[in-house]
Amino acid sequence: MAELDGPRWGPKQGGAPRQLVVLCHGVGADGHDLIDLAPFWGRTLLHAAFVAPDGPEPYDQAPMGRQWYSIIDRTPAVLAAGVAVAAAALDRFIDAELARLALPADAYALMGFSQGAMTALHAGLRRPVPPRAILAFSGRLLVPELPRSPAPRPPVLLVHGEADQVVPPEGSRAAERILLQAGLSVESQFSPGLGHGIDEAGLSRGARFLQRVFAAE
Repeated sequence: MAELDGPRWGPKQGGAPRQLVVLCHGVGADGHDLIDLAPFWGRTLLHAAFVAPDGPEPYDQAPMGRQWYSIIDRTPAVLAAGVAVAAAALDRFIDAELARLALPADAYALMGFSQGAMTALHAGLRRPVPPRAILAFSGRLLVPELPRSPAPRPPVLLVHGEADQVVPPEGSRAAERILLQAGLSVESQFSPGLGHGIDEAGLSRGARFLQRVFAAE
C-alpha cells in the first residue's frame, strides 16, 4: 500500500507549527475536499499545521476519488478488516508528519468526515499516544468493542446532521453511548435539517473544541 500524502496548509501565524490537525475525507473524495476547512479553523489555531491526506486506495465505484477502504461489501467483518488496514496507513502517516514537523508525539488532533470519521475514530482510539482530540463528522464506530489501553482516552466531538440519509445520525448516537460507557469525554451536536454534510454551526463547534483541547499548551 502506498504511503499517504495530501494537501497542507498553515500555520496561519507563520513559523514552526505547535500543533498538527489531520483531516480525513469521505469516500470518493480526496484531501482537497477538506483542506479548505483549515483557513476557517486556522483563525483560532494560529500555530497549527493542517494536512488532509488522500485515502490509500482509488475509489472502486467511480473513475475518480479515493477511499480509505472499500464499501462494496458492507458486512461488519469486512468493514472492520478494511478500517483496520486504513487505520494502520493513517498511523504511519501521522507518525511521519509529526516527525517531519518536529512536534511532540501528542501534539495532534484527528478530524474526519463520513468514512474519514470512521477511520479517524478507529485509529485515534487505538494509537499508543492518543490525539489531543478526535472530531467525527457524520460517522460511526465500525468496531464497537474498544481495546483496553493504559493510555488516556482522547476527548471526542461527534457532529451529525439529523436529516443525513447516507450515514444515519443513529451512528453517532450509538458511538456516543459506547464512548460514554467506556469513560471517554464526549460532546455531540446534531443539526436539524442538515443532510450528509458540514454546516457552519458544526464548523464553529469544531473550532471551539480544537481551541480548548490545545489550550493546555
